[in-house]
Amino acid sequence: MISLRQRIVWASLLGSAALASSGAFAQAPAATTTPAPAAAVAQADTTAAPKAQHKRMDPAQRMERMKEHRAKRLAALKDKLKLTAAQEGAWSTYTTANQPPAGARPQRMDRAEFAKLTTPERLERMKARQAERSAMFAKRADATKTFYAALTPEQQKTFDAETVHAGGHGHRFHRGHDGHDGQRNAAPVKS
Repeated sequence: MISLRQRIVWASLLGSAALASSGAFAQAPAATTTPAPAAAVAQADTTAAPKAQHKRMDPAQRMERMKEHRAKRLAALKDKLKLTAAQEGAWSTYTTANQPPAGARPQRMDRAEFAKLTTPERLERMKARQAERSAMFAKRADATKTFYAALTPEQQKTFDAETVHAGGHGHRFHRGHDGHDGQRNAAPVKS
């Protein structure tokens, strides 16, 4: 989520760039403008395209892409672990328990609907959702511990090294919502 401060900074930067570019075009003669090389244009397009494509991607397509990515990661992990036939059952139990919930992600409550609730009702809804998440985490943690116990010490080292960044969901393991180690109320930097 982008903070208000970040939005203001981005708006200022974009405004400055627009003013600077319009001033440069006004000063430069029209006859001296040359088209950019095709390679530079293609490179510029490839750097901006993934983010723009990700935001416009249909949620069903995004979920399918995430499933494919997850399957590739699990296959790579399984290859690196070099599991024996006796460990295959533990692997199946582990991967099944760590599957995302069936169907689409649970829908968040509409803000307008949430605002209509009283504070105690809101707290109860949040408490229920927290309990659901805790139960899902406990299930995953138990399955992971059981699978880990079935591994050899060498496989455990590999598992530890390969899953250190996962943090449960990979992309959710981050520093604060604004990327500043949770220091949301720190004084802005003066320039």
